[in-house]
Amino acid sequence: MKSDDAIGDVPTGSVPVVSANDSRVTITGADFAGDLAGELPVVDPATLLPHWTDAPTGQVPIVVAREVAQAIDPWAAIPAPAWREGEADWVAHEGQFDASLLAATATPEDAFKALSVEEEPEVILDTTPRPAPQREFRTRRSLNADPLAHRAARTSARSVSTATITGILLGIVVLGIFALGRVPVMVLITSVFVLAAAEAYAGYRSVGAHPATILGLAAIVTLDVSVYAKGAGQIGAVTVLLLVFGFVWYLFANRPIDVLDGIGATLFVYLWIGVLGSFGVLMIAPRTFSAGHGMTYCLGTLLLTVANDSGALFTGRAFGKRPLNTKLSPNKTIEGTIGGTAISVLVGAVILPLMSPWTLLHGIVFAVVLSVAVPIGDLFESMVKRTLGVKDLGNLLPGHGGMLDRIDGLLFALPTAYYLAHVLRLS
Repeated sequence: MKSDDAIGDVPTGSVPVVSANDSRVTITGADFAGDLAGELPVVDPATLLPHWTDAPTGQVPIVVAREVAQAIDPWAAIPAPAWREGEADWVAHEGQFDASLLAATATPEDAFKALSVEEEPEVILDTTPRPAPQREFRTRRSLNADPLAHRAARTSARSVSTATITGILLGIVVLGIFALGRVPVMVLITSVFVLAAAEAYAGYRSVGAHPATILGLAAIVTLDVSVYAKGAGQIGAVTVLLLVFGFVWYLFANRPIDVLDGIGATLFVYLWIGVLGSFGVLMIAPRTFSAGHGMTYCLGTLLLTVANDSGALFTGRAFGKRPLNTKLSPNKTIEGTIGGTAISVLVGAVILPLMSPWTLLHGIVFAVVLSVAVPIGDLFESMVKRTLGVKDLGNLLPGHGGMLDRIDGLLFALPTAYYLAHVLRLS
């Protein structure tokens, strides 16, 4: 092929021939590469990349964050990557990346410590332990906690003379109502227990609990009326209804309430005062005792309870030295308990046989048994008051405190007398 042949000419068909003595292929018009060695560009060693087998130098390209204008598209707010273009980029962004992370001794933890973005604040993880969840309106506490801690117990300003006068007046009123018949006595018993339950609910509210007071008082009234008309079988029905309506009550509460404390306080007061007190109504109900004897048994139970309380009070003040229970009620003494029992037996042997159908034997038996139940009722209320951190649950009765402070022993005496009468076949 000749160098002067035109590109568009028709091929001649001739090819270059390699001679036997020459191992090179000769192309007409071509120059030898060796003749151009002096004209090749020279590579600058400073910009020459190292061989792939060489150790890393530590100099690597880095992405430089460029400021971009805020656009409507949220993705436009992400800075576009850019390579370092000059000495200014290396100096200005020197703290953004540590090239030593590529060393053989670097660890992934070192990378997390070194990486940072100037546009975003540093995120510091809070390693402090999470506090225990707090429950609002909670009255339950640990067994070792002091019930009176951080609470101001109300002081009592009782006077023996004032209490005696109040007791005499109450006795006259109660005897007058018993003379009127069953229905007035039933109204009296229900009213007394409703007032006592209201004081107990108020005590629970004073420590942050949220009992359903209206619902509990309504249940006590319903229970007394039902028991008087239908008998003891209504206790279970009314209790179930109170539990169901209590759930609905707290289900639609306007604010978050500790339901366990709320329903617990509601049911506790109802069972303690309502159910135990309903045995007084059950005793005077027409279906329980024949010939109206239930009224006499109920009045006898009331007299024995008052005798036990009064005897324990005066005997304890005169001779009391050894406390009956220092944790619950340090003012109640063993000597007072013995004196209360003696006065109760005296009333049961002398006064009760004057009322038919009481006998001397029945009067003494009831006096001995109730002398155990009445102090238990007093200690039970003392336990509740100590837990709530109050001295008295009310001040309705001068010299006695609240209504509940006056009938605490009677609440345990009524069911005891009711079942004792059945055991002795007095019904």
